[in-house]
Amino acid sequence: MDMIRVNGVSKSFTLHNQGAATLQVLEGIAFAAGAGECLILQGESGAGKSTLLRLLYGNYKCTRGEILVRHDEQWIDIATAQARTILEIRRFTLSYVSQFLRVIPRVSTIDIVSGPLLARGVGAEIAARRAGDMLSRLNIPPRLWGLAPATFSGGEQQRVNIARSFIAHTPIMLLDEPTASLDAANRDVVIELINEARKSGVCLVGIFHDEAVRQMVATARFDILTAKQPEAA
Repeated sequence: MDMIRVNGVSKSFTLHNQGAATLQVLEGIAFAAGAGECLILQGESGAGKSTLLRLLYGNYKCTRGEILVRHDEQWIDIATAQARTILEIRRFTLSYVSQFLRVIPRVSTIDIVSGPLLARGVGAEIAARRAGDMLSRLNIPPRLWGLAPATFSGGEQQRVNIARSFIAHTPIMLLDEPTASLDAANRDVVIELINEARKSGVCLVGIFHDEAVRQMVATARFDILTAKQPEAA
């Protein structure tokens, strides 16, 4: 069952500080991804992969085309949806997993990770226990759980971000280089989390520059430059 459909999407930017020049980034993008699939976006640096992810998440508006997301058994066009609808979709259906952690200062790591569970009505004790399990799996020691992650290393912050993202799956997950800068052991944990999410029926669309990682998670690949229909991995 398709969870996301992209039809004829194009995106250009107007460079107002350069004489209103137009920069065409994407043209005629079309693909679909379904439940239990992991679609990898491919293309050389600058091809527009991250731009496409931001379009899917609603951070950018399409110049042309539609981005249909299955939300609450209905198809919603992210490209034309109102802001409150996009926020509702992000809360229940669509999540964005980046390699960067953006959190409120002084909030503890355990509270950051358990937050998505609390938002879904899970009790505080159960949410904290599950958050601890996820942090342990990603090799964040208990002595750090009560601390705010602002002073953590880059790799530790990245793992906290991944723990928060994967503790409560949304039906669709957008992945922007979640394994970047991780050591081999923690990279393997993230690969396991991705494959577990896929097997549970989550639809994943992601960017991975590491070909070894792509081979271990991809069910299909879409080349941004050729804009052909996705090919089986």
